[in-house]
Amino acid sequence: MALGGSRPRGRRAAGGWAPCAALALGWALGWALGAEPPHRCRPDTALLPPPLRRLGGSALLRAAVPRLRGGWSPCQLYRYPPGDPRPNGTGPCTRGWHYALPAAGLRANLVTQWDLVCASRWKVPLEQTTHLLGWTLGSVTAGLACDRFGRRPSFLLALALAVPLGLGVALAVNFLMVLVARLLFGAALAGAFLALYVARLELCDPPHRLAVTMVAGFFWIAGELLLPGLALLCRDWRVLQGAVTMILALLAACWWCPALLLESPRWLLATLQPERARKTLQALAEDNCPQDSLLAELEAVSEGPPRPRYHSVCEICSTRVIWKNGVILGFAAFIGSGIRHCFTRNLVPHLPHFFSSHLALVGTEAAACLFVCLTAERFGRRAILLLCTVLTGISSLLLLALTQYLLELIVLTLSVVGTAASHAVTMLSIFFASEVLPTVIRGAGLGLVVGANFVGKAAAPITAIPNSRGFFLHHVVFASFAILAVLSIMLLPESQGRGLPQSLQDGESQRRPPLFRRAPREDHLPLLAPHAIPHDYSCLAASTKRMLRSPDPPREM
Repeated sequence: MALGGSRPRGRRAAGGWAPCAALALGWALGWALGAEPPHRCRPDTALLPPPLRRLGGSALLRAAVPRLRGGWSPCQLYRYPPGDPRPNGTGPCTRGWHYALPAAGLRANLVTQWDLVCASRWKVPLEQTTHLLGWTLGSVTAGLACDRFGRRPSFLLALALAVPLGLGVALAVNFLMVLVARLLFGAALAGAFLALYVARLELCDPPHRLAVTMVAGFFWIAGELLLPGLALLCRDWRVLQGAVTMILALLAACWWCPALLLESPRWLLATLQPERARKTLQALAEDNCPQDSLLAELEAVSEGPPRPRYHSVCEICSTRVIWKNGVILGFAAFIGSGIRHCFTRNLVPHLPHFFSSHLALVGTEAAACLFVCLTAERFGRRAILLLCTVLTGISSLLLLALTQYLLELIVLTLSVVGTAASHAVTMLSIFFASEVLPTVIRGAGLGLVVGANFVGKAAAPITAIPNSRGFFLHHVVFASFAILAVLSIMLLPESQGRGLPQSLQDGESQRRPPLFRRAPREDHLPLLAPHAIPHDYSCLAASTKRMLRSPDPPREM
């Protein structure tokens, strides 16, 4: 099922791609809001002995703030005994902090607004973890809504909810309000992302699914690249949050037009909604869909065997192949996103500034997207996912065991390769899951896989909590999990060139092909279907009716 003719195809392609840039802005917003600028304590003359209280400028700083190797102490002030001009110790800041601004292009962000440094520094990872929790909950909830109410209504509802929630973040009056609003804002963004992902995939035919999805990935990367420029224009975190929210509001207003995003015909057919499916198929036919294929689709809707209207995600537990595929791909997405912090931590000393680190991480994401786009259609999803997982695991193990013995250039190279490979693992795991999960539960199943991805991402802010000693254990656990993921990926089927499974029976009929032999395409399937696949002769019946109605008699041989 294609996207239609040249002009409608371009319009619908824009409808499936352009929102990714706006959603990426909402996702990357947290990087700028939580960026910690260089800071030091403000001098407190009340802590100084009387002879030193008349000092000013750099002399006052030298008398009040300890000097460290890298500059002024960020969290300590000198303490003086009574009547002694020499300090005998240090203590925490008493009059707030002086910040070296701008930070990430902003003259004010969450850190400077509520002094989230020193003893309160743990609140920044808390906010980031809460936001990721919102993306996790939003993915799961939106997946359930997609399978029950449809892809398009779920996308529009999530966008509509993101607007007031985004304004709530911008107007927050205390840190607790920011936490709650950011959690709900992340949930709304995740819902829009998931619904759009599923709807876009189900409007594509097999040869174009990967390309359309990867182009959407490049739009996402473009949105992330726009963040620094937008931050430089806005200069304040509230204005930046408001600008992103207004972009989402404009998106919600424009995407109410059905011409930009149709409801998925596959979902309508799978849930036995013939009238709505007929209208959607007619809209596709008016664009550029052949009339014969349209008639066959309509006959299939009218004469197909009865099926349940809706399915629950709990039905996955009663399956064997679908359950196995979902667990393996969710586990791979979790590993790919969770292990990334083990690599990016080695890049931090080489990228001290926000813009350089941001561009480097987005660059590795773009490289991973390009690699998947060029290879997964040629060599298959499973083979490339296995290769990227192997690269991730090997890079992680080498860094874990040999970092102190390797040259700095080799450590940097392994970190870059591991970061790009882990991006590719996450990206391909989500796409692979969308292809092997059946239409009737694709939303809910993919929501769980995407949710596992965001749970893995939460490992980075958790290990960034001050005085945390869990990084080594985190590295060991995820490196071990990566090796386990390599073994489990071999159990997956190959979805390259195959149609999307519609029913649970279609999902259960998928089989694992040999690893080093190209998976056969659909036109190479055997004449007799396996017993696990239900027989559906509706399309054959429609073709026979057209032949019988044809006025031309068959020619004699």
